Amino acid sequence: GLFLFWLPPYCSEMNRIEEQWHQLKTHEIAGRMFEHEVDLADAIIEGMQARSSRGNYSLERFIFNSS
Repeated sequence: GLFLFWLPPYCSEMNRIEEQWHQLKTHEIAGRMFEHEVDLADAIIEGMQARSSRGNYSLERFIFNSS
């Protein structure tokens, strides 16, 4: 038979990136204040690099040009 499962409009448990964001916010940038958005962006990049080094997995950064 056919089974229908209704999901909530947003379900963080089913979005795999949410756990990574939680770890990043909790362990890498928690308690820090940022004067400018670029400082926050740099901290996120540094935190992701630190997590990849500790986890022994590769991390690639892609820059998309808008021109």
